[in-house]
Amino acid sequence: MKQIRKNILRYLALMFVPFIGSLLIRLIYLTSKKKFNLPENLDDENVIFCCWHGDLLMHPYLYYKLRKVQNADVIISDHFDGKIIAKTVVYFKLRTIYGSTNRNASRVLIKAIKTLKNGSDLAITPDGPKGPRREVADGIVVIAKKTKKKIVTLNSIPSSYWQLNSWDKFIIPKPFGELEFFASEPFSVDGLEIEEAKKLVKERLMIHAI
Repeated sequence: MKQIRKNILRYLALMFVPFIGSLLIRLIYLTSKKKFNLPENLDDENVIFCCWHGDLLMHPYLYYKLRKVQNADVIISDHFDGKIIAKTVVYFKLRTIYGSTNRNASRVLIKAIKTLKNGSDLAITPDGPKGPRREVADGIVVIAKKTKKKIVTLNSIPSSYWQLNSWDKFIIPKPFGELEFFASEPFSVDGLEIEEAKKLVKERLMIHAI
């Protein structure tokens, strides 16, 4: 009986939470003052966008500023919370690749590499889906080196926010505040050892981290 109740609640959550979440994200964005710090050297070549897992909520709008035409696949965990995020990003014209570079790694890496080779952007949270928080896993570096694609780090800093007591300390900006967005210049990890490349990605992500 307990499992049946759990399944019903999950079904209802998948039905309603993504739509409500998309409305909340739009409300936050529309009621906030915005400032965008954008790269000068981002051309039309597809890249790998990345942000910390706890800082992903508002980044669809930063992506809109970076790309006039939205064409991106987002790697999202196939856990239950990941499914909710996946259904939410659909409202922002983004596609999903289910899985993670830790779980079902080979399948996800193949799909991610195919995405980039087909000319789409790829978005990834290098510390997802379950942490450790703000530690870069191998996946983003492996994908970048295999495809020779550049990486762009994304950050957002709200003037006021709620922070959840989750492993990633997930940040929800409060409405009627200020949002400052940062996107780095594209950079390559080609030629670097795995650990050197991971350190570089982390350094870039930490420049504007809360």
